[in-house]
This record gives sequence, structure tokens and C-alpha cells, in this order.
Amino acid sequence: MIPAMRAVTSSQSAYAALRFGQLAAMGVVTGLILIAGVWASWGTAQHVMLGKGREHGTIAVTACSDGACTGPYTPASHGSRARARVVIEQSVAVKKGGTYTVTVKPGSDEVVRSGPAGLLYAWVPLAGALLLASVVVAGGLRLTRTAWLMAGTGLALLTLTFVAL
Repeated sequence: MIPAMRAVTSSQSAYAALRFGQLAAMGVVTGLILIAGVWASWGTAQHVMLGKGREHGTIAVTACSDGACTGPYTPASHGSRARARVVIEQSVAVKKGGTYTVTVKPGSDEVVRSGPAGLLYAWVPLAGALLLASVVVAGGLRLTRTAWLMAGTGLALLTLTFVAL
């Protein structure tokens, strides 16, 4: 045996295996958190981001109850038709008496906010996932710079959304 080489003991091998298992598990947890954030955001974001060929217009909110607001829809795009009543999810982004630019979900009378405010609001679940995943990345993976980057991105997205709404 060469004097500079040390023998690897079974306790060192066990530690390495446990450390690899921890890194793999935390990597999977981080991936699942981020995938869940994208999945939760995409349900609304797809209508805002891929709006080409969809009906665009405005809604004047007249009533809100049970987590939904309704009002008449005024078309703004070619081929869109006026509707006496469309439904939009009630949230901090929608209040009774307000008028909002919206995109109609295909095949329904449901609408989602569009424009910069709607786009940012659609990605709020991803912002939360970034904040949560940053804790896992910092604590479980010991990648503090990456964690700070993820947390900063999530916080910036939340702040921009707050300002836009």
C-alpha cells in the first residue's frame, strides 16, 4: 500500500452511503415541490400565456359570493362574443365593482385575469414553491447560494405580483 493512501473503513463507507441517500432524497423532495408549484400555476397561466386565438375582453364585476364573482363580458378580440354573465374566481385580485381584462377559458363561461397582473398572479403558486424549496435546498442539500437565489426569485415574484395587483 502506498503511504499517502489511507484505507477506507466501513464506517466511512456507511457515512458516504447515508450522505448520498440524504442528497438523493432532498433532491427528489425539491423536485417534487417545484413540479407541484409549476403544476398549480399552469392551470391558470396557460390561458394567459398562450392566449393567441382565445377570446379576450373585459369583465365588469357586479356580484361576488361563494368564492366566485360574476359580471357581463365585453369582447375585445376578433371573433369573441359578448356574454351577459361570466364567472371569475374571487381573490385578492378581483373585487366587486372593478373592471378587469380577462381571457375566456375555451368551452366555458369562466374567465381568468390577463395582462401583466394576471400573468404574475397565475405564477404565485410557483413563487411559494420556490420559497419552500429554498429551505430544503439550504438545509438538506447544503447549497446555500442556490437556496438564496431560489428564495430571492420567489420573493421577487411575490413582490411584483403584490405591486401589480
